[in-house]
Amino acid sequence: MEIVAAVVAALLAGGIVAVAMRPRSRGNEPGGTVAPPEGPAAAAAHDGATEIEHELRERRAELARLEERLLREEESLELRLEEAARRERSLEDRARNLERESERLERARQEQIRELERIGGLSAAQARQVLLRELEEDLRHESAVMIRQAEEEARREADRRARSVLATSMQRLAASHAAETTVSVVQLKSDDLKGRIIGREGRNIRALETLTGIDFIIDDTPGAVLLSGFDGVRREVARLTLEKLLQDGRIHPARIEEAYSQARSEIDDRIAEVGEHAVLDAGVGAVHPEIAKLLGRLHYRTSYGQNVLAHSIEVARLAALIADELGANAKTARRAALLHDIGKSVTHEVEGPHALVGGDMARRYGESEAVAHAIEAHHNEVEMQTIEAVIVQVADSVSGARPGARGESLEQYVKRLRQLEQIARRHEGVDKVHAMQAGREVRVIVSPEVVDDDTAALLSHKIARDVERELEYPGQIKVTVIRESRSVDYAK
Repeated sequence: MEIVAAVVAALLAGGIVAVAMRPRSRGNEPGGTVAPPEGPAAAAAHDGATEIEHELRERRAELARLEERLLREEESLELRLEEAARRERSLEDRARNLERESERLERARQEQIRELERIGGLSAAQARQVLLRELEEDLRHESAVMIRQAEEEARREADRRARSVLATSMQRLAASHAAETTVSVVQLKSDDLKGRIIGREGRNIRALETLTGIDFIIDDTPGAVLLSGFDGVRREVARLTLEKLLQDGRIHPARIEEAYSQARSEIDDRIAEVGEHAVLDAGVGAVHPEIAKLLGRLHYRTSYGQNVLAHSIEVARLAALIADELGANAKTARRAALLHDIGKSVTHEVEGPHALVGGDMARRYGESEAVAHAIEAHHNEVEMQTIEAVIVQVADSVSGARPGARGESLEQYVKRLRQLEQIARRHEGVDKVHAMQAGREVRVIVSPEVVDDDTAALLSHKIARDVERELEYPGQIKVTVIRESRSVDYAK
């Protein structure tokens, strides 16, 4: 309304000004009459007054329309205000209703709790404790399940990573050992013979490699040809073939085949002879001729630098001694111990663990079930059922673990002992260190004033972990920490 009044006042003021500007006529004077306009100036003034009156009428009409519109908007605003007031009252009513409903629900909940306490004979605190105990048991069970799952996953992951680490480590560190056990060297009188061995367009060396299955490496090494292959028998046949060719002087594919046949025949005879000698040395009596040949093949096989045939004879003797002491069947133990590694003679031809392969071969050539079982069980591929099987496993471990059994130079052996003592001596409180049993045990004597019993237990663990990280060794090393306390007095 205030806006409407302001607009009306402004328009009225404009109209009054326009009227005031209009010239007065004489007719307005007392007793006068309206005189018609006289002259051009009077006509112009009359036209201006007419125009002003017309404009005033338009402004009044516009003012009326604006006033009407403003009145309508004012009515619309009043309606909106009334609607907002009604909504506000409705919301207030709902809020009051919700508050009353909340109070009612709270009273109902309290009544329900009191009724539950009356029915169950438990207070709210007691019921809460019961519920917490049940939840605790459920959580303990679920946590145990999760822990077992995590342990199982960790174990699988650890096994996978351990295999990967071992494979990588063996691949990196086995180069020298592989070279010693998989390479034979044939000396040449002159390097001119290398061209004759290769032959025109390489036909001679291709014939040699095809027949023998061994790689002939002819490089810049002066006066030597390298024969590389994992099968010791084939490598020996190839070496003997090449030596025959060099002695004869004729090197061509036909002569290569003849020399190979002769070498193969000689090696077969030598294998049979070596196998028969091994049977006699072990004292096991008669065996199948094929068994003797398989034993002879082990003469050309090594394991950790140890000749497998010599190892088998040694295991047979150890097994017989142990069986005699325990009152077991020494004959069965000796026979199974001699044959326990025959599966290694065909590992390049037959897939599977050599213990299981050896057991199958023993059955095939007429050996008793007790002997076959002991062969299969010496690496726990099958569960041991007889005392002779246990004896074979123990004798195998003793033969492989004794000092000097595995291929290792004296310098490396002494170096490992020295490193072992240095690792133990660098810890605080250590007085003396002695490496014993060929490096299988280290005894650490500590000062009792510096190291107590708890620290001694921790010290043995620390030394063992340091040895694992810094040394390479077969088997295991026992770490013994000795703390001695003495109290001395004299009787006078």
